[in-house]
Amino acid sequence: MHEAMVAENVIESTLAAADGRRGKVVRVVISCGQTNAVNDDAMQFAFAAAAEDTICKGATLEIKHIPLRGLCKKCGFEFDFDFYNPHCPDCGESDFSIGIDPPLLLEEIEFEEYI
Repeated sequence: MHEAMVAENVIESTLAAADGRRGKVVRVVISCGQTNAVNDDAMQFAFAAAAEDTICKGATLEIKHIPLRGLCKKCGFEFDFDFYNPHCPDCGESDFSIGIDPPLLLEEIEFEEYI
């Protein structure tokens, strides 16, 4: 399961960032492109399982899906690429270039620190 490995890596990175802090993690934000995508339900389950017995237990996981961008070679329109409708939404042409798919990133970690 791809999501289990991703969740373990997210937890490891989060714990490394939390090193030396007194408190717990309350929210983690990750982002991914369309070809580096994760299944939200599977990722939520895997994240909760990987967070057990850590300061991440109970933390909220937010997943942002970043669309691929297309650029029409005919009219120059830039658009969110749709795999199911591979045409320029402005002129209808199918001659376009696709941008780089964003990688899976750990974007944000929110802590609740104890005094």
